[in-house]
Amino acid sequence: MIITSKEEHEILRESGRRLARIRDLVSAMVAPGVSTKTLNGEAERLIRDGGDVPAFLNYTPSESARPYPATLCVSVNDEVVHGVPNENPYILNEGDIVGLDIGLVHRGIITDTAVTVAVGNIDPKAQKLMDATRQALNAGIKVAKAGNHVGDIGAAIEKSVGNRYSIVRKLGGHGVGKNVHEDPFIPNFGTPGTGAELVSGMVLALEPMLNEGSEGVRLAPDGFTFKTVDGKLSAHFEHTILVTDGEAEVITKP
Repeated sequence: MIITSKEEHEILRESGRRLARIRDLVSAMVAPGVSTKTLNGEAERLIRDGGDVPAFLNYTPSESARPYPATLCVSVNDEVVHGVPNENPYILNEGDIVGLDIGLVHRGIITDTAVTVAVGNIDPKAQKLMDATRQALNAGIKVAKAGNHVGDIGAAIEKSVGNRYSIVRKLGGHGVGKNVHEDPFIPNFGTPGTGAELVSGMVLALEPMLNEGSEGVRLAPDGFTFKTVDGKLSAHFEHTILVTDGEAEVITKP
């Protein structure tokens, strides 16, 4: 989506503030013994108590045979993204890492964000994976400015990661605003100066996904959850940003 009016900018910012608050409140609930179903229920309650609508609940991606059945995507350990929290609930264990991906609709404008959270004390290797993924997101945000291209974002993320981890190539960032997924698709790898040109007012969701092992992913039988093919850990961070002529504005910042 491209927005230029001050009114839409303020709606977008309010949507991001509300979503960031909910993301952080749900993240703070993560602990050993907590059910993924409980996290989903609290996320939905918080969104609806604010007078807003969950963006993911009943959304049907183009490749899916049914609507997504939850408000919150909860992806644990080797689950990369889109884990379903409420059909076969999982009880979090000490040492797990859990991705929380959430979106809401506020006055017609959608924002989208994700974090990966430690469950209690985790292996230092898992923490390094999470740190690298967050750093890769920040690297992508730094070059997301008018006049640059989608390829500049991917190249910055790829350079940040180096050869430490695998970048999931099947999935990536996207435009957002009026719909959950809009053009352009934003790979987390690329060549500078290539792809769609970024213009001021674009609303984008940047979301690197890094795997500890192979870049390969597979779709689970539930039709939504992507998992690593080798069973190794994956991490995911995401912000909605507004492209400007200067530094991008992070709409879902804490």
